[in-house]
Amino acid sequence: MGEPQYLQHPDLALAQTVFALASPSTDDASRQQALATIQEDIRIHQMAPLYAYLAHPLTGKLNASGDSGASLSPTTSRAGVHAQAPAAPSAMHQLRRTSSINTPSIVGVLGGKTDNSAALSWDEALHEKLKAENDEELNTIQKEETDALEKAGETEVQSAQGKRAGFFARIGDKDKALEEYEKLFEKTGILGSKIDIVLAIIRLGLFFDDKMLVKKNIERAQQLVESGGDWDRRNRLKAYQGLHLLTIRSYNLAAPLLLDSLSTFTSTELCSYSSLVVYATLAGSVSLSRRDFKLKVVDAPEVRAVFGSETDTDLLASLGGSNSAGAKTDSSAMAVDSAATKSAAVNLTTLASGSASAEAQSKAEPKIDFQPLATMIQSLYSGNYSSFFSSLAAVEGNFLSKDRYLYEHKSWFVREMRLRAYAQLLQSYKIVGLESMANSFGVTVDWLDKDLAPFIASQRLPCTIDRVRGVIETQRADDKNKQYNEVVRQGDQLITKLQKYGQVVRLRGSERS
Repeated sequence: MGEPQYLQHPDLALAQTVFALASPSTDDASRQQALATIQEDIRIHQMAPLYAYLAHPLTGKLNASGDSGASLSPTTSRAGVHAQAPAAPSAMHQLRRTSSINTPSIVGVLGGKTDNSAALSWDEALHEKLKAENDEELNTIQKEETDALEKAGETEVQSAQGKRAGFFARIGDKDKALEEYEKLFEKTGILGSKIDIVLAIIRLGLFFDDKMLVKKNIERAQQLVESGGDWDRRNRLKAYQGLHLLTIRSYNLAAPLLLDSLSTFTSTELCSYSSLVVYATLAGSVSLSRRDFKLKVVDAPEVRAVFGSETDTDLLASLGGSNSAGAKTDSSAMAVDSAATKSAAVNLTTLASGSASAEAQSKAEPKIDFQPLATMIQSLYSGNYSSFFSSLAAVEGNFLSKDRYLYEHKSWFVREMRLRAYAQLLQSYKIVGLESMANSFGVTVDWLDKDLAPFIASQRLPCTIDRVRGVIETQRADDKNKQYNEVVRQGDQLITKLQKYGQVVRLRGSERS
């Protein structure tokens, strides 16, 4: 089916940079660096529509007056989406887990809580200059398309039309890019090209955080792939789907897709390989059973290749396959002792996405320390709960708060991981001293009591707290009582159905008489 097409635009790394500029979790130095990067990209790529979308005095998303405004034009954008299959109720329920679903915006995950201390200033002269450059480039593309219609074949015409769609995607004009991609989709007969176009639309939805657009086109891409898509595009779609499920808090569905993508990942236009490892690790940590967590996350060679490498050179070698085949299976190989080992700081954004040397990449991009994440998964599995709590707090600050795909669900993730640790400890005991458990987690008794109470009240932890005796008593599930209650419940349902059936039969009998 040929090499994948339309991979260059939009640049999802730029969307992450916009998030870093607006996020209240970003430090001042990183915010200034993000501002400079955005300004440079807008000038280099002549992004007049994106500049207006972000910085316009009245409707700009990075201005306080534009925070609550509508997106670029969601009505028009969604009108161009052809959903081939009706959405299942469960999928819509998943979409409601995110507050940004009804207000698609590049900074919608922040919920209006943006930091304007380093604002992207509006320059009318610059905007007019960028518009003029856009018009000039668009005229060139139109001339190329006209010449292709007159002198060349269908392939050259579609190539010119593809340049037009890519042009609008590059400058950040969501509506026109969608329109051109849809026109190109209708005129393309090659299945591989059709899949590439839909994947480009998905990335456009991810760029502007339009979850409905992403969801509908993922369903669309699945139908195309199932009708005869090649191996490479199937694997690409798996990573796209896993990332989308991550953004709507379906971590249990995202984990197997992301973990399966680790060994066959080629979608570097979506995110870097190191980023994929982080997403897969977080999704697996909160959703997998203990056995699968050990096998697919703690002992996974792809995970240890990223988290356990002490230099960028080692990491790039492992991503090339030298570590994956012969990785050790002892989980202690990834154990992290902050006092005894070096900080495994590697590039989160560009590793495994290019051919540059590790040293060049190291100098070009900021470093990310994976040590808290490696410590979190290892301490959770080994039962070192005090270390787990401290590393979980570091993961929230270093990863969840700084990634646009993870930010919206960071509180939920931290809460679920605490619940997982509590359940893991309590399942081994009938009675646990409250003070002993508090010491294990490195917290006070009062804090632990308040934190456990909501989980117990919602029946997510089968235990009770006795403050008088100072103990937590677990309640073992009784299979016989469970079976008895299930029989009673099903019997009640059957009796209700029979009563309704009897009423219907009597009514029909009276009608005949």
